[in-house]
This record gives sequence, C-alpha cells and structure tokens, in this order.
Amino acid sequence: MVTQSVESLVPGGKATAAPPLGPQLGPLGVNIGEVVSEINKKTSAFNGMQVPVKVSVDTDTKEFQITIGTPPASALILKEAGIEKGSGNPLTDKVADVLIEQIIKVAKMKEDGLLGKDLKAKVKEIIGTCNSMGILVEGKPAVETIKEVNEGKYDKEIKEEKTELSAEEMKKLEEEKKKLAEEMEERRAEFEKVGKEILASMEGKERSAIKAKLTEAGIPGVIIKELLPVEGAAPAEGEAKEGEKPAEAKEEPKKEAKEEKK
Repeated sequence: MVTQSVESLVPGGKATAAPPLGPQLGPLGVNIGEVVSEINKKTSAFNGMQVPVKVSVDTDTKEFQITIGTPPASALILKEAGIEKGSGNPLTDKVADVLIEQIIKVAKMKEDGLLGKDLKAKVKEIIGTCNSMGILVEGKPAVETIKEVNEGKYDKEIKEEKTELSAEEMKKLEEEKKKLAEEMEERRAEFEKVGKEILASMEGKERSAIKAKLTEAGIPGVIIKELLPVEGAAPAEGEAKEGEKPAEAKEEPKKEAKEEKK
C-alpha cells in the first residue's frame, strides 16, 4: 500500500475544489468532490476560521482518510467571545466575557493539544489563555474563575461537558459585551485626556521624557503611539526634522554663495 498525503489550510465548513486543495488532490486520482464534502462536514464547527487539514490517500484503492487539526485556542476563544482580537493591555483592559460552557467547548475542541490530565485541568488551561487576552470568564477576571474551578463551583457543568448556552445566557453575554465596550470607550477617553494634559505640560521636552511620563501615568502603549509622533517619520512638507533648520534657512546660504560667484 502506497499512501500520499496532502496538507492544507481550509476555511471551516467552506472548503472547495479550488486551489490550494483541488490541484494537490487531482494527481492522486481521488474523488475530489467527495473529499471536499467530507472535509466540510468535519470542519463545520470552525466556521469563519482557517483549519489545518490532512488528507491521506491510498494511491492503489483511492481510499482516503481525513485528519482535522484545530485552530489555536486563542482563535477559538475569540470566536466564542465574538471579537476580533484580545486586549492590548490585558491587566487593565477587559474586552469581552465568556461563560464556563464556552470554556468547556474550547477545551473539548483542543482536547488533544492540551496538557491537562482531565477535562477540569484542560478547562483551567483555556481560562488561563483568556487571562492573557483580557477576557473575563463568568464576569470575573480569569484568575478568580480558576480559583472557583478549584473550589468545585463548576464541577457539574464540567462533568456533564455542557457546551450549549440558553437564550437567557446568550442575552446576558450580549449585555455584558455592550457594557464592556462602553467602559472601554470611557477609559480610552480618560487616558486621552490625561495624555493631552501631560503633553501640554511638557511642551518642548524631549520625546523620550514625554513618553516616560505618559507610561508612568499608566497610559496604554497604543494610545501613547497615537499621542506622540512616530520616531523617524518623515516630516510634513515645509516642516523640519528635530534638530534641523527649516528648509528656507538652509537654502539661503546657497543663494548667497551663487551671488558671490557672479
């Protein structure tokens, strides 16, 4: 028996015979439509994400076996939370909230790639990932939720491997998401206000000193970048770089030199 394998990234539940998958399978003589259909069945739970897929084909019988990988835990958490990216400052800025059922769902999806010896340990691993992304679990910082898991608060849900949310729970998540978004906007506005006050009070100071002061005041890095011009950026037309004279001042000596030659 001779087996050849094809590996590719496909959109969850939406693989097609188009490149890159189709052209790789074609030379193996396998039924491409059948393979694609099977892949889409196996990856339907990963809708909206890129999923690693391996197709092993027996070149004699044309039988095939499909092995589905899983996206990173962080990508699965983002999908469950309904957001595009985690927090840039997870210690202070929380960007979403998920429930224990969603954590259990991700833990089961990543079961083979986690270190925990049982589902409870794997659930704690996923909660730990939420902590580094600025995502709350059950409305609390992840470290507090891990403590509750250790105390047995979610033993029933974990034992039953509960992964589905009720309509009431979904509504609760939407309300929490809206609340967090409003809080983030308020915090951002406050940071910008404080940052602008610091800029005004340090007018004329070196950029490094201003940046240090903004950092000391707890202003997130992403806002500092917006408040301060990027180092090394080309100056606007007619504007001199720091430490240089304006263009007119530099040109004047050249004109004088030409007049002397005349």
